Amino acid sequence: MRLKFEYIFLLTFLLGSCSKYLEREPDNRAKLTDPVKVSQLLASAYPLANYMPFAEAMSDNAGDKGVGEADVTNSAPYGFENVTNSDQDSPDNYWHACYTAIASANLALEACLQAPHPGQYQSQKGEALIARAYTHFMLVTFYSKPYDAATAASNPGIPYVTVPESEVNKNYSRSSVADVYEKIEKDLLEGLPLIDDASYKVPRYHFTRSAANAFAARFYLYKKDYEKVIQYAGESVQDFLSNLRPWNTTYQTYGINNLPAEYQKTTEPANLLLVSCPSIYNYGLAYIRYRYALTPGLKTIIFNTPLEVTGGDWAFITGFVGSQKNPGVPKLNYTDFSREDPTSNFGLSYGTISLLTTEEVLFNKVEANVYLGNYDAAIKDLNLYLSTRLTGVTPGNLPANRTVTQTKVRQHYSNAFNIQESLIKYLLELKRIEFVHEGMRWFDILRYDLPVEHDFVNAGGVVTKSITIEPGDKLRQLKLPDEVKLSGITDLNR
Repeated sequence: MRLKFEYIFLLTFLLGSCSKYLEREPDNRAKLTDPVKVSQLLASAYPLANYMPFAEAMSDNAGDKGVGEADVTNSAPYGFENVTNSDQDSPDNYWHACYTAIASANLALEACLQAPHPGQYQSQKGEALIARAYTHFMLVTFYSKPYDAATAASNPGIPYVTVPESEVNKNYSRSSVADVYEKIEKDLLEGLPLIDDASYKVPRYHFTRSAANAFAARFYLYKKDYEKVIQYAGESVQDFLSNLRPWNTTYQTYGINNLPAEYQKTTEPANLLLVSCPSIYNYGLAYIRYRYALTPGLKTIIFNTPLEVTGGDWAFITGFVGSQKNPGVPKLNYTDFSREDPTSNFGLSYGTISLLTTEEVLFNKVEANVYLGNYDAAIKDLNLYLSTRLTGVTPGNLPANRTVTQTKVRQHYSNAFNIQESLIKYLLELKRIEFVHEGMRWFDILRYDLPVEHDFVNAGGVVTKSITIEPGDKLRQLKLPDEVKLSGITDLNR
């Protein structure tokens, strides 16, 4: 049964009794009198909510199995309907968690600025600025149209909050997408030089220099400033080969049952930024068991098509959960549960998820190089990636008969597209595989305005209804929570 929490109680509960499962310091807002206490506060400057459930369900990675579990946070997004509650895994919950994180970042920044010796708080200031920028970026991505230099100044954005809230139901403005991006960039560029990895007890739960530069690479990719994508990707990851997930080597020794526990570990180099948050998406492999999720048919399409370019077999570990209708990659740990106390049989399921990864940095670099016309550099990185994803291959040493070439990629699309278009299409196919279940496909659907068709079927597999979200459809942007109208914001999305 889904656990329900009031907003304030949830925050208190998470940052208090459940702080042990976050692997981070508890929030301490009472007396921010030294850098350590500000660092403790910054543990809550990251969105403690999971966007994967609704992002994945809205994407073309999800289909209707006809039977299976269907929580409203799974079924409503699949039908592009509003989730009517703000429970964990819902869009409204994500919105609230983001602005709670922003409030913590702003409080930390205020403490840094008002400290008797601000110079002692530089690393905390840097983390707060980057965290604030990241969280606003995620909000504008979900709730506004994608950045386009030609329309960003006229498209509604989201409120960019830069001061601690001191009044209830304060009025806010949505501003514009261009304004939000400008403020994100300002925070990002001011915060990056201040990040100090040595200040963190558990670095993977904070914006390290690697994670902050990974976010910068994503931001500039979405802004289409490709030279800067290359710059920040290089700052984030200097050696991709040793930091990509070892799918065709170490991961092969884990198997289906052990892989989920290893995938999100702080010791996994590919995990650049982790967060632990209340969620039922991971627990018991719900993300595979849900009715509206990866189907056998979609699995075949997603995993088989790119192999027409390279040949060989994927090293991704796949399996079925409870039924042959439930295929998936068991990558998210499914046993995370925090009991109310050691003797109770109830508590809170949660998920540890990776917000930024080495793989995404590599893909962002590839995409930027493609648009800059650096096709050989892009293909070199793709081949490096594939050398860690195909069975029987030594990482870093992809055989000639498995390598990607311009000719192979164009032939894959029957020579219907030029090399730039072909490489982008192929890149999106590889990303779709790599991040299956993790919601990342939705971001590419937004950026490239790809259509999404969702069929609804009965238990016998007969299609009873279909819905298609065409390019430009308002349903691509999430509906703002009803209560934000109290703050003077008009929801133009739905």
